[in-house]
Amino acid sequence: MSASDVIYCMLTPLFVAAAVHGLRHEVLSRRSGWRSRVDRLLHTAMALVMAVMPWFDLSRVLPGGAQPAFFVAAALWYPLTAVSGRQESGPAATARRLPYAVGMAAMGWMTRPGAAEPHEALGGVPVTVHHSGHPVGQMKAADTLTAVLALYLLSHALRLLTRDMPTLRTARSSDVSTDREVYGRFWEGTTALGTAVMLLLMVH
Repeated sequence: MSASDVIYCMLTPLFVAAAVHGLRHEVLSRRSGWRSRVDRLLHTAMALVMAVMPWFDLSRVLPGGAQPAFFVAAALWYPLTAVSGRQESGPAATARRLPYAVGMAAMGWMTRPGAAEPHEALGGVPVTVHHSGHPVGQMKAADTLTAVLALYLLSHALRLLTRDMPTLRTARSSDVSTDREVYGRFWEGTTALGTAVMLLLMVH
């Protein structure tokens, strides 16, 4: 078992748990607006795909461009639907939803055709993880984009995961609103962190 396989074995339960969390939140929030429901369903789909990616090449059962097209559309969804009924300016609303768009863009980048070549995962099943055979200039540009996406996701994850540390030491357990917000930031932060790690492992 390689080091990357060990990391995949740790990431897969994380993404499965994130998907279950998204579905549970959707079931318990039937009165939420249509935009919030679409947001949650997109996050759930993203988590499920990431849970499967290391072990099974979905391009075998889906048209070649279906996955990147879906995630590019999802990435565009967030800025295009940024302004809602809240008293919030367009730029502020777009900035608030930018991390979600970047996460979806990273998924589109990982699943694009030609991004990888077969890799032997556990059990000897070939899975797509590396790319090769491209001109040096294209590879450098691809590596730069991968690094930019990964660094942004890592910084977003660290900001979320460290934001509530002082609060956790002083917050009262009866503060339901605060607990819900901390819980939401935990899942968002861990998913962003897992996405960044997966991006660095699967796209070189």
